[in-house]
Amino acid sequence: MNSPNASLDKFDCAILAALQQDGTLSIAALSEKIGLSSTPCWKRVKRLEEDGYIESRVAIVNRQKVGLPVTVFVSVRTGQHDEKWLRRFAAAVIVLPEVQEFHRMSGDIDYLLKVVTTDIKGYDTFYKKLIKAVQLTGVSSAFSMEQIKCSTELPLELIAHGLPA
Repeated sequence: MNSPNASLDKFDCAILAALQQDGTLSIAALSEKIGLSSTPCWKRVKRLEEDGYIESRVAIVNRQKVGLPVTVFVSVRTGQHDEKWLRRFAAAVIVLPEVQEFHRMSGDIDYLLKVVTTDIKGYDTFYKKLIKAVQLTGVSSAFSMEQIKCSTELPLELIAHGLPA
């Protein structure tokens, strides 16, 4: 990809917005929704997939219903900042299924993990796996008391109207 949104026009943005809301839309329904005929719409979807704008299409599972209601934000500090340590740490964290997001941070926290689990005991099991993986200076956990907003939709209107991303 060149610049992030250089090749996106209003139809591309409309396709992306519609598929963010409902990834199961048929090409016929999608083309009707955005105002293009089916063949050009299908070609645009294929191009958006090939160019990496659409990474995948997934089902969003209700965590409460499947028994994974607990969200924990785990702040990690380390005294080691070399590439070899980071590779080991990243390899250990990536394979932990509880980790939904894994970020290297600026500021006082070195890494931030978003973890989902069953309950406090489930988190304790995760914590023990985490601290066994590599040497850490500090681990701090904050349990989410209530999820007020959760979205998988990107604010495409920011780029669709020529505003900086």
